[in-house]
Amino acid sequence: MENQTTYRYQVATQNVDFTLRATIDSLGNYILNTAGKDAQGKGFGVDTLAPQNLTWVLSKLVIEIDSRPEQFADFDLTTWVNENSRLVSTRNFELADMSGNVFCRALSQWCMLDFDTRMPVDMNTLAKVHDGTIVDCPSPCERPRRLGAVKSEPIAEHKVVYSDIDFNRHMNTMRYIDIIFDTLPIEVPEKLNAFRMDINFMKEARYGDKLILMAEERDGVRMFAYRNEAGDALCRFAFEFK
Repeated sequence: MENQTTYRYQVATQNVDFTLRATIDSLGNYILNTAGKDAQGKGFGVDTLAPQNLTWVLSKLVIEIDSRPEQFADFDLTTWVNENSRLVSTRNFELADMSGNVFCRALSQWCMLDFDTRMPVDMNTLAKVHDGTIVDCPSPCERPRRLGAVKSEPIAEHKVVYSDIDFNRHMNTMRYIDIIFDTLPIEVPEKLNAFRMDINFMKEARYGDKLILMAEERDGVRMFAYRNEAGDALCRFAFEFK
């Protein structure tokens, strides 16, 4: 399908855990890096937006995983944008093995941000941001759920350091996930196979910020939330192990 683009990858050694299967954060990085690569190739990536003092930021994300590919496995990642409103652009992903079996699906929602004000920009005011790139193809999974506050006692703290930040100078999405997994029993990644993760972002965490992580379980779903020292909600996660 036109403008539905497929990229081929191989699971590298640094992207597996002790089970010799791809980690959740590495699959997430393949997904998000492909979003940037595809946007740039179609004329609306961060390098194109930078002269206008604009950038993309992730607002919500859902990833559904049926199985994790093994080390050195080749896989295809297909991505497409199928919706673009005034403030939100929806990008989709499917990951499939070399036999064409889809093992992972994702849906992401992005906002365009003004670098100086750090406020969302009305995309309708820009000249055809996604001109000719919207694909008439449904999303492969449900939209990210809206996640409520987590009000438990803190279980971990983290200071944002150089290795945590990305090109937007805020905490990289997958670093939040790394920290969460470091709080879980080792049996969780050992047995992890089918999995759904929802993420809601509310506010950026920037270099030097102190993050406070809270967690609780609701109806079999593990909920996590980060806040800063001022008490501002930064992001919320829902992990559903199937």
